[in-house]
Amino acid sequence: MVVQRAQATMTYEEFLDWADEDTLAEWVDGRVEMTSPANARHQQVGQFVYDLVSRYVAAHNLGALLMPPFQMKLPRSGREPDLLYLSQASLARLRSSFIDGPADLVVEIVSPESVTRDYETKLAEYQAGGVPEYWLLDPDARQATFYQLDAQGAYQPIAPDAQSIYRSRALPGFWLDVAWLWQTPLPDVEDIALRIAGDAYARYLIARLQGQGYAARIDAHNGRDDDLIEHVMMSAVY
Repeated sequence: MVVQRAQATMTYEEFLDWADEDTLAEWVDGRVEMTSPANARHQQVGQFVYDLVSRYVAAHNLGALLMPPFQMKLPRSGREPDLLYLSQASLARLRSSFIDGPADLVVEIVSPESVTRDYETKLAEYQAGGVPEYWLLDPDARQATFYQLDAQGAYQPIAPDAQSIYRSRALPGFWLDVAWLWQTPLPDVEDIALRIAGDAYARYLIARLQGQGYAARIDAHNGRDDDLIEHVMMSAVY
């Protein structure tokens, strides 16, 4: 649940000074709202989405990805979403402890106590604040809802296609099979990242392995590109 802090209003700067990394709180209209810890499934789905998107962002050098505790400062609120993505063009808004303005993509993992806040309050705030893309992922209801701003600055719901595939606009070329989110256990992130990002992610892995001293093993492997990618993946495992 959300508990209103009983005290006079404070500025956002005062809120940042008051809160530390262990404080579960957000700033709304000058007041502090305390929030509850996430449950296990919330954490698992959030980590899966972060790991998957972070690999895609890194492979394409798209920008920066952030998780709590990190705030996004909008005109009326300082929220702490489950995932924040800033494109290269938006990195100038990144401060040491918050984003000064809208992220390009915000993801909220819905908990039973946050349903109204995520689907109504934050939806209105993020639309008014100019967040271009907003995902609501609800593990309990097994429901994923996606919004994108239209040319008039209003959110439009974007439904996955008949194969349950959602295609992001904020992350060019990124797609997500919504069914992955409800699997137990969740899919292997490396396998999914290779399906989504393909050769770009494979080359990113090769570069990382070479940087960590695997260059000799990779250079010694002579074969087609497909064989090299398989060799690199085996090296990463062992």
